[in-house]
Amino acid sequence: MSALKKCGELMKNWIHLLWVLPALSMAQSTPLNVEDMVKALTPQAKTRSLGASTRNLQPSLDLTIHFDLDSVVIRDESKKPLQSLATALKDDRLGTFKFQVEGHTDSRGSAAYNDALSARRAESVAIFLNIEGVAMERLVAVGKGFREPLDSADTKAAINRRVRIVTQP
Repeated sequence: MSALKKCGELMKNWIHLLWVLPALSMAQSTPLNVEDMVKALTPQAKTRSLGASTRNLQPSLDLTIHFDLDSVVIRDESKKPLQSLATALKDDRLGTFKFQVEGHTDSRGSAAYNDALSARRAESVAIFLNIEGVAMERLVAVGKGFREPLDSADTKAAINRRVRIVTQP
């Protein structure tokens, strides 16, 4: 193995250790409460990037939502976090915003299959949130397939199967 390739492998492993694994452990050990969800989804004032320009950040929240294999049925262990999310989305501080509900998959299967599955799962989450009292007009369900993995070093990793809620500008 060339020195350059070894260096690339080491960097990929360090990124995995420093970025992906802490995110995974946080998702498993510290469930967000409603207040944390509201803060995560509340737009902040314009922030300065490394360059001279400014940009609006789109607040977002990644949730691990469990579904049965090849199914849009939300498993029982995911209902409580979604109920908390619905409560957060109904909070007065978020009442004027719309949200994109993004479905994400791992890379098992074809792109077309995962695009369709992620779209159906995002729609399932949007319907669940609507049943919990969030107006459907505030929710846009979008399937992202496996194009935006959290763990790009292991695109088949479970952490990539998630639902992301993005506050719309």
